[in-house]
Amino acid sequence: MLENDNNHALQSQQQVIKRLQTIHQRQRVGHAYIFDGSNGSGKELIASYFTKLLLCMDPKENVPCETCHSCKRIQSGNHPNVVTIRPDGQDIKKDQMAELIMKMTKKGYEEGRKVYIIANAERMNSSASNTLLKFLEEPEGNVTAILLTDSYTSVLPTIQSRCQRISLQPMNREAIIEALIQQGVTTSLAATVTMMTANANEAYEMTQEDSFVQKRKLVLKLVEAIEQRSPGEALLFIQTDWMPLMKEKSDCEQGIDLLLFAYRDIVAVKAGLQSTIAYPDQLETFTKHSVKNAYSSLTVKIDAILQAKKRLHQNMNRTLLLEQLVLTMQEGLLFV
Repeated sequence: MLENDNNHALQSQQQVIKRLQTIHQRQRVGHAYIFDGSNGSGKELIASYFTKLLLCMDPKENVPCETCHSCKRIQSGNHPNVVTIRPDGQDIKKDQMAELIMKMTKKGYEEGRKVYIIANAERMNSSASNTLLKFLEEPEGNVTAILLTDSYTSVLPTIQSRCQRISLQPMNREAIIEALIQQGVTTSLAATVTMMTANANEAYEMTQEDSFVQKRKLVLKLVEAIEQRSPGEALLFIQTDWMPLMKEKSDCEQGIDLLLFAYRDIVAVKAGLQSTIAYPDQLETFTKHSVKNAYSSLTVKIDAILQAKKRLHQNMNRTLLLEQLVLTMQEGLLFV
């Protein structure tokens, strides 16, 4: 476990902290905000900080005291005026939103502002989004919404327009890589895992999971199958090697992300930008692939991966999804 990760996250978001402090100082608190930033950038931590600031009983110079009854209950997740909603399965559903609005509109246990936080706001289904939209259009009482997302463009534009956007800065990837290396993680694995998350603790924990290390190896074998083998051999690889390890949707999504980073690496190598790559141990192999592929071919392949990730969330059969992805990527190569 890496120490002081929370402090690191707060320090890395000083511009955002100052903006929130100014909002508090001027008493210009809006009724809805969207905090957007990459995974691990500290969105929930910043949301908790802002919530404490809004409800703190004794703030000093626009900083929550962290010691009052209100701050302590927010920290422990037990404040009656604060509600957090998270996806139920793959989505945030309409009944979750209806229950939230009921809590926000009825008389609270305590006087003062109510705050609701929606984590992974981009995963609200259409019914949930429309239910929230109506509440945002006609907010009742002293209520503030904080929506958290790592995909701002996936939030309904009508919801975006009713919220103030506060964008978080990505954490320094090089610093996290160095911290992981100091913990005994290999340079190559550190480079890969920091593409998956900007949270140092989460990154370290992933490096300790044998399943993640196996997925990384499997994705590199898939790249070789796509680039070097016949379509029949590549499809057989999906059936015999890929699917047994990628049993859950979350596993498959992680695998697709790792595949995307591999092909972005190949583009980066082709463009002479090796310092940014996710798989530094594959530099020689990726250099060969970059010579073999035209930019147009690599664009087709990356687009195919992005489309596959999108279809994964539409509950498409995963084996069929991966087979179609491999064929599309190989055809993209064949027709260049």
